[in-house]
Amino acid sequence: MTAAALVCHPTTPAPWLDGIVVRLTLDAHGDLTLVYTLSGDLARLRLPPPTRTDRSDGLWRHTCCEAFVMGADAPAYREFNFSPAGAWQAYDFAFYRRGGLLARTRPPRIVCQAAAHRLVLDVRLTPQHLPAGARLRLALCAVIEDREGRLSYWALNHPTAQADFHHPDAFTLELDRA
Repeated sequence: MTAAALVCHPTTPAPWLDGIVVRLTLDAHGDLTLVYTLSGDLARLRLPPPTRTDRSDGLWRHTCCEAFVMGADAPAYREFNFSPAGAWQAYDFAFYRRGGLLARTRPPRIVCQAAAHRLVLDVRLTPQHLPAGARLRLALCAVIEDREGRLSYWALNHPTAQADFHHPDAFTLELDRA
């Protein structure tokens, strides 16, 4: 298991949020499990109402956790959005911001548990969701919406003056497939 802390982009502060930690596991079957844990005064967090586990565009306009995954065929990568409400979306990019929906893929497993000071979003992606390659490079991030509708952007790395989760330098975490 690997754990990584996300940092808030300096232009989008959320002082009521203590932090976001992501625990990752890539198991022998090739399943990638991501467990996002948000902690702080979560009464200030705006969560979308629960929904079915449908694909939905625009999740990044509200609270959602994201994973960008690049395989051996870089610069190609995939983007996954996970809403605490259960909705999700997956995109396939040939290179920086050039792509579209990831076709014909099953829903990832998404389980969310919320309490007053902690929210845990547990996601499992199967090998069919992930790009090919013996090594995966990841950019992990989250969009956080407060009760007033302000967005805060969190990531492993913010390589530019504006939040840009797609930036090639944002892919800072590496995992080897078994």
